[in-house]
Amino acid sequence: MNGKELIYRAFNNESLERTPWVPYTGVQVGKLRGYSAEEVLKEGDKLYECLVEANRQYSPDGQPVIFDLQVEAEVLGCDLLWAEDAPPTVKTHPLADSAEIPAKIPAKDEGRFPLILDVMKRMKETVGETTALYGLGCGPFTLASHLRSTNLFMDMYDDPDYVHNLLDYCADVFIAVADYYIEAGMDIIGAVDPLISQISPDSFEEFMMKPYKKVFDHIRSKGVFSSFFVCGDATKNLDVMSQTGPDCLSIDENINLVEAKKVTDKYNIVISGNIQLTICMLLGTQQDNQKAAIEKIGQMGDRNFILAPGCDMPYDTPPENIIGIGQAVQDVEATRKLLENYEKAELDIDVKMPDYANLERPLIEVLTIDSATCAACGYMTAAARDMKAIFGSKIDVVERKITEPENIIRVGKLGVMNLPTMVINGEVKFISIIPNREELKAAVEAVL
Repeated sequence: MNGKELIYRAFNNESLERTPWVPYTGVQVGKLRGYSAEEVLKEGDKLYECLVEANRQYSPDGQPVIFDLQVEAEVLGCDLLWAEDAPPTVKTHPLADSAEIPAKIPAKDEGRFPLILDVMKRMKETVGETTALYGLGCGPFTLASHLRSTNLFMDMYDDPDYVHNLLDYCADVFIAVADYYIEAGMDIIGAVDPLISQISPDSFEEFMMKPYKKVFDHIRSKGVFSSFFVCGDATKNLDVMSQTGPDCLSIDENINLVEAKKVTDKYNIVISGNIQLTICMLLGTQQDNQKAAIEKIGQMGDRNFILAPGCDMPYDTPPENIIGIGQAVQDVEATRKLLENYEKAELDIDVKMPDYANLERPLIEVLTIDSATCAACGYMTAAARDMKAIFGSKIDVVERKITEPENIIRVGKLGVMNLPTMVINGEVKFISIIPNREELKAAVEAVL
């Protein structure tokens, strides 16, 4: 049985002889050939070359062709800020000052869609018989945020009808893009919507249930599988997400995987995740990654589970760590025996914390995975920097990315368990929830 057959059997809820493995490589594939993130996301030949090499080295059962949540936004008028070692971020929001509902649906000959669709077809021809290929699109809520900015969170209170209409439009955009990807040969269509973790179950039911049911019903009508990707601590939303009818939920390290599977099993859908991106995959050893993989495999049983990273892997994730997971998946018992006496080394870094009791001015710290790669982290960081624009030199704002080892220590010392989190003067204020402008302004004024 090849990897694609194994993935299909997983999505059909069958018991399996081994756990399927899907590395969400994204721009990390560029590292295999020395290409920057910008090169692999703008040049089709380089992207294809790196994907083929990743398929050869990482032993994937399933593989995404591209992991970039800004493709649709770029066509719809958002300017992007490009990076050498991360996907682009949205720099401008065309609806920030205009509560309109666009009519434009991206065409498959616009923006980077021709490049993406060409690479999808080439990958289908090259590895499509043995590897299940994922076509990932930007989910409606995150796309709406790209277009409207953080104003969207206030709109949910001030103008719910507008939010309903905007999300319905964004769902139509997703469906159009899904059709392009299905036509290009994708086996699984993933709706990647990091910001879902930032709303309550009640808000999800009010705003997201209808558009997502429409999305997943449409994908099912096309005869392909679907996956619902979320980042951050979306524990509270797992049940309502499951009710929208995806074939799979993909979750990150903020969520207890064992407890989450109890929810998804209730709906007989697959759960995918959730190896730690930074602490393990980016900063750990090959043995750390193999140990994490076999521990999760041992916990999750023989059905309705696909092993994967928590999300899109950082560019600098060492290839040997990903290779090691692929090896562990293929022979769990041999790997377990190899690691019998292995113990993970603790970080030995002396980190000086701010003297919170004697700060010159209030300090907002945004603890993130990385605002350049995590949409929820990016919008929380933007919300904090918006306060800098309001209060100027009266406050300080800093992002603490756990891609930097010293910030892992900081997160532990602050007792933070979930990312992104916002801390004001050493006190945890907002955990996996992006505050609206008035909420955050009031929190800052309270300490001025």
